[in-house]
Amino acid sequence: MSAPYTPAAPPTFPPTSTAPSQPPPTEAVAQPPPQSYYGAPPPAQLPFPNAFSSTGPTQPQAPPPVSPQSFPQAPPVSQPPFSTAQVPPGPTQSYGGPLPPTQPSFSRPLLPTSQPSTFPAGPPPTSTPSQLPGVMQPQPPVSQPSPYHSGPPLTSTGFPPQVGAPPRPPFAGMQGPPMASQGPPMASQGLPLASQGSPMAQANHVPPTQPGMPPGPINASLSGPPPQPGMQGYPPQQNGWCFFTQIQVIEDDKANKGSEPFTTGVRGQAPPLVTTKFQVKDQGNASPRYIRCTAYNIPCNSDMAKQSQVPLAAVIKPLAPLPPDETPPYLVDHGESGPIRCNRCKAYMCPYMQFIEGGRRFQCGFCSCVTEVPPHYFQHLDHTGKRVDCYDRPELSMGSYEFTATVDYCKNNKIPQPPAFIFLIDVSYNAVKNGMVGIVCQELKTLSSLIHQKNTENSFISVERLFFAFGFVTYNKVLHFYNVKASLAQPQMMVVSDVADMFVPLLDGFLVNVSESRVVIESLLDQIPEMFADTRETESVFGPVIQAGLEALKAADCAGKLFVFHSSLPIAEAPGKLKNREDKKLVGTDKEKSLFQPQVSFYNTLAKECVAQGCCVDLFLFPNQYVDVATLGVVPTSTSGSIYKYTYFQERFLNDLRRDVQKQVGFDALMRVRTSTGIRATDFFGSFYMSNTTDVELAGLDCDKTVTVEFRHDDKLSEETGALMQCAVLYTSCSGQRRLRIHNMAVNCCSQLADLYRNCETDTIINFFAKYAYRSVLCSPIKNVRDSLVNQCAQILACYRKNCASPSSAGQLILPECMKLLPVYLNCVLKSDVLQPGADVSLDDRAYLRQLVSTLDVSESHVFFYPRLLPLQKVDVMSMSLPVAVRNSEERLSRGGVYLLENGLNIFLWVGVNAQQELLQNIFGTPAFGQIDPNMTSLPALDNPFSKRLREIIESFRAQRSRYMKLMVVKQEDKLELIFKHFLVEDKSNNGGASYVDFLCHMHKEIRQLLS
Repeated sequence: MSAPYTPAAPPTFPPTSTAPSQPPPTEAVAQPPPQSYYGAPPPAQLPFPNAFSSTGPTQPQAPPPVSPQSFPQAPPVSQPPFSTAQVPPGPTQSYGGPLPPTQPSFSRPLLPTSQPSTFPAGPPPTSTPSQLPGVMQPQPPVSQPSPYHSGPPLTSTGFPPQVGAPPRPPFAGMQGPPMASQGPPMASQGLPLASQGSPMAQANHVPPTQPGMPPGPINASLSGPPPQPGMQGYPPQQNGWCFFTQIQVIEDDKANKGSEPFTTGVRGQAPPLVTTKFQVKDQGNASPRYIRCTAYNIPCNSDMAKQSQVPLAAVIKPLAPLPPDETPPYLVDHGESGPIRCNRCKAYMCPYMQFIEGGRRFQCGFCSCVTEVPPHYFQHLDHTGKRVDCYDRPELSMGSYEFTATVDYCKNNKIPQPPAFIFLIDVSYNAVKNGMVGIVCQELKTLSSLIHQKNTENSFISVERLFFAFGFVTYNKVLHFYNVKASLAQPQMMVVSDVADMFVPLLDGFLVNVSESRVVIESLLDQIPEMFADTRETESVFGPVIQAGLEALKAADCAGKLFVFHSSLPIAEAPGKLKNREDKKLVGTDKEKSLFQPQVSFYNTLAKECVAQGCCVDLFLFPNQYVDVATLGVVPTSTSGSIYKYTYFQERFLNDLRRDVQKQVGFDALMRVRTSTGIRATDFFGSFYMSNTTDVELAGLDCDKTVTVEFRHDDKLSEETGALMQCAVLYTSCSGQRRLRIHNMAVNCCSQLADLYRNCETDTIINFFAKYAYRSVLCSPIKNVRDSLVNQCAQILACYRKNCASPSSAGQLILPECMKLLPVYLNCVLKSDVLQPGADVSLDDRAYLRQLVSTLDVSESHVFFYPRLLPLQKVDVMSMSLPVAVRNSEERLSRGGVYLLENGLNIFLWVGVNAQQELLQNIFGTPAFGQIDPNMTSLPALDNPFSKRLREIIESFRAQRSRYMKLMVVKQEDKLELIFKHFLVEDKSNNGGASYVDFLCHMHKEIRQLLS
């Protein structure tokens, strides 16, 4: 996976201390209209949860779709990075007053215009207060000049020049890319949002022009020219409503940041959203595909961090796959001497090391220690103090790269053997009767044939897999090992019945090269289903199965992976025996946490032994009743393996297994995160084992796994130097080569809260919150976990309101621009099956989801908590672009439409009862709604452009996810619709989860209590 190195264009590392101040963090604010509330109390007295007026007789037209948060645009490479000067807040948008239950809306800033985005210094322009009692219009305060400012200067009155400005487009948010005359994007200013009272109260309300105000705050997120004099710069209105939604944020980010490559040479710039397709150019910081941070401007001291409550964390995906147009990390080989490191903190050579004394020594960017440069690595410095070979060496100019590790980095100072794969198949009565055994054997036979094919270029199996040794075991109450040596005419079985003292009965012939033993292996896989077809053995073991695989790897002196195919609760007498402890009466009580904890300690000890050997376990479960996933999952979770759970399994299982066998993986891995002085890594989340407080041990690290790291202050940070982190992963590649993968990241530091709130990433914050909460259910009552999440979110927003926002009425909910989607996403986490289960959600499903989320990256957690919903009737078969998504609410579904919903685990195709006959004919081959088969799991390959385009869309979605998503067809008013509606996360859920609008009101109440 590594490429030969050719030097890239030199990155620009701008100065860090002389940058002018940023424009202020913008705010999203909802404010009530200057009409009556039909007798409702003023916003300050609205109770929760029924605090929203729903009396309007007319429904407003549906808003444009919803999406994740936006970030203030980072400076281009040639601009100075973020300044730390005091920045007063900008014009605000506020949520206040009663909101209709069906119409939550978000503000969204405008795309960059060619006009400056700031007002001149001096007293803030005045504005006329609203006539509504108790609610004031926010006052835009002083704003500082933008460092990205490229338009003409402001006039003395504060109005941007309007000469030759074209008219305002009729519907903002749907324009094309910025015009050529526009400068670089500017940090967004907030837009006052239209009021959210009842629809009647809103109708056709046009806000008056305020004296002394410019014609609407110029915004950095919706494309289009500045407004004309006399027009307010308000978002588009439909029936008097302003619609800024989650979908709007996604679409705007695509328009803003999807067209240009994201270069990583500027410290502390927030990357595009995970929903935006973009290219990365590595110029000194790791790609956001490898590392995403919750904040790219972190507080200088712990008091400020504690005050804001914004978590400081990074979601790290060390072996993340890259798109074809990006170069994988270069492999650097320093020969027998190995990588150059700091003498004190052991950080690896990176762009943050400063060479001094003519290049003879270097000062560490992490601990400031000075280290001698080895003679073979010496190079002269140029006039700027950089080595003349800086751009010829990946470790001096790039954020991510790999080193070839020397024998000193190998276990027991020995070069490792290539890894092995061992397949362990449950052949008890349940596994045979539900078809699992036959399907597993058939698929393994297919895989062995593919590996054997000499023309591997036409196969999905990588060339490295040709070196792997394979072994096979079957089990019920006893274990059966198979000798599949190439010289045998038939495979030989050896039975181990003493499961209390597990051993491997044969060495020679158990782990074999697939190509050499293909005939014997295929004969074995044909015979296994026949051998156990009439079995009456209903009991099975589990602990000894993993022990058997571990002992085989120990005997072969190699690392590897166990693929365990299991179907039932291990109740046979053996180490690791379990009992059925499923008790739904405990749900909702303080004892509920015990259901997520392993019921015996045996598997914790076994997991520790597996990690020491580099033995990773992937568990494929095929249960028809309770199997105690919380306990069986201990070993896969601790060894950085995966758990797959199936009910109707054939299609999903075959695709998952095929991908699992062929994806990039590193074995016997060790990860350490180093930081510069002032912060340190204090907590870790994911699937791994830790025997001390610093080293993350991963028996098998694949390209889908993430490790989330939380940081805390242990000293003060400097705004000038920022904060640095380096993630180093030592691992054995599939070919048996020991390597070090290095990812470096530099972020800014700030002494003002406004700078912190300008550079947060909501998707990453939610990923962290979910992992923190899902781990907390192991030791705390779920009610406490939920309350803690709501409280921390309220504290984050209350701190912003108190310290950064303009003075305004308590009846307004004011949110930071880059966190305006925090409430909708947090509500999705709170309503998830782990934290608020419905009556039909099993304990095993909850334990499975809890362990699954712990390793999700930000893009997958985003779609898991807020699924993507596409209106297929708007697909353009002539275009490769997707239709704009719609919000996850039932009222967004048209009875005449067909919609596609994906959440990372499933794809639902919802068909409205009045869907157009032509649409149905193109998709299903029948024009009649009643003739659609709801049991189909794949669409017919019809000879029409729409059918082809739809199947392409589904396949592209599947390719983006780490697990195969099964297609489910849901007809409106059918029984499956209940499952589908569970994923419409903006609506009130059957398990008692609040609707988004109700939750927004609840958050407002919590914030006001904190402020008062």
